[in-house]
Amino acid sequence: MNEKTTAPSETGVRTEAAPETSASKANDTLRPMPQVNRITANDVIDALAAGLMDFRKAPVYGLAIGALFAAGGLFVILSAAALNMSYLAYPAAAGFVLIGPFAAVGLYEVSRRLASGEELSWSAIFGAMWAQKGRELSWMAFVVLFIQIMWMYQVRLLLALFLGFKSFASFDEFLTQVISTPEGLMFLAVGHVVGAILSLLLFSLTVVSFPLLLEEDRDFITAMITSVRAVVTSPVPMIGWAFVVTALLIVSMVPAFLGLIVVLPVLGHTTWHLYKKCVVIPQDNSQTASA
Repeated sequence: MNEKTTAPSETGVRTEAAPETSASKANDTLRPMPQVNRITANDVIDALAAGLMDFRKAPVYGLAIGALFAAGGLFVILSAAALNMSYLAYPAAAGFVLIGPFAAVGLYEVSRRLASGEELSWSAIFGAMWAQKGRELSWMAFVVLFIQIMWMYQVRLLLALFLGFKSFASFDEFLTQVISTPEGLMFLAVGHVVGAILSLLLFSLTVVSFPLLLEEDRDFITAMITSVRAVVTSPVPMIGWAFVVTALLIVSMVPAFLGLIVVLPVLGHTTWHLYKKCVVIPQDNSQTASA
């Protein structure tokens, strides 16, 4: 056995905590990296079908989480208008959508429980989400937040470069300036290119890292490396899926974010099944080998 027994010290106090902590850290370091499978477009289609099936099996959870996310997006837009910064409504909305992978954690848990046959309940779903506060998934939230901040800063920078430090009385005035002047069109072109690069970066870092951290007690660096490896291993289907996600999110944002009520849960469930196709967690035989 790998259990470490120690004799009491002269004071009668057992002194085994420090050696066990060191051994635990060593075992964590020696755990094998998750394996990454090569997938095809058919695997993406299969994952989407499985995601739709999960949504039909547990629609209440998906609709509720989607509604909360849509309400958050609407709040961002209304806040920009209330602060007389309606010209930031579009980039703020686009930046808000970047936190979708974090918002979908509850949906990953629903899909995981459906696959394993575990009972579904609000207490179980929110309990699983709350349990992440002390785990590595919370660090991934900071990664997403950092990229969102980068997005907003580059928007302000491009506004200053192409449109100057102008103030716009309304969103209509801003839109007219953007689509009717060469400077505005350049702002749109460069802004969308930069946004696409940041979105692809975020997608690569998070497409399987959030599901991985929910299922496995891994460090967030390992999760991000695994996620990037999944994209690099299967670039065409994965980037194709990224375009599908982007298109669906843009369409769902148009009617006051209402489309997100359905689109977010479907994308969340699909991402879980895509993760299960991409990533294989090797069995940790360190305990068996050392026993």
